[in-house]
Formats: sequence, C-alpha cells, structure tokens
Amino acid sequence: MSAQRLEIPQYAMALAHVASLRSEDPYRKVGAAALDFDNRVIGTAYNGLAPGFDAPPGFWDDRDQRQRFMLHAEINLCSLFRRGEAKLVASTTMPCTACMQTMAAYGIREIYFRDVYHESHAPEIAKIYGIRLERVEHYPLSGFEQLAGC
Repeated sequence: MSAQRLEIPQYAMALAHVASLRSEDPYRKVGAAALDFDNRVIGTAYNGLAPGFDAPPGFWDDRDQRQRFMLHAEINLCSLFRRGEAKLVASTTMPCTACMQTMAAYGIREIYFRDVYHESHAPEIAKIYGIRLERVEHYPLSGFEQLAGC
C-alpha cells in the first residue's frame, strides 16, 4: 500500500508557509509560492522591505509607520515571473485588494490562502475574473508557528 500523495494546494501552502518564516516583520509574517502549469515551483517570496534595504534603528517598533514601506509577499512573488507563466499562487494570508488585482493582471487562475483578511475585496475580484480563491487550513507544517514560537 502506497502513502497518499500530497495534493497540490497543500504542497503550495507548505511552501508558502516556509517562505513566511523568512519575513522580518515581527507583527505579520506572510509567505507566498507560485507554481506553473506543470505544478513546478516558479518561486517563493515573503513580505518585507525592498531587497538590499537595511532598516534604520527603531524601524520595526511602529507598525503603522513601517506598513507603507513593506512589500507584500504576493508582489515580491510576481516580480519572479512574467504574465501567463504561473497557474497558481498560495499565500499564508488572503491577498489584499491590490495584490488580488495584481495577480488577476498576471493571469493567475488559482489562489489558495490560509488566513482570512477581512479588509480585502479578493472574493469579489476572484469572482469577476473567474479565479479560484480557496482557503486551505490544513497542510504539512500548518501548526509549525506554535512549535517554532513564531
């Protein structure tokens, strides 16, 4: 008897979860992963500052002040591929409105997420553009935050 094979949404969510562990943001760690039409990994990304930027002392202390400088995981991820190259994106948090619009523009057909973001219009955007938007709460490592103290 063979072991059950991990489904693609759970696989992508586990990759997104691991990427989130790289985020410097002490308040919210978000990771994302993109797969192509053959379910090969195109890339992973996480929320943070622009590459090569070193935050000045005290930067992380004020969440409201730093928020405007943070690049969302989905935007960092989209910088790794061209329109039409990615079939699906998994993100540890439901995309915000702007990220959902960006992924629609990139031709993403499926988006999986773990945490609901109530301030987002992602469900309406997904419906209009025919994008599958689905919550995936259970995947390998889904309880790892508690174990790692994240």
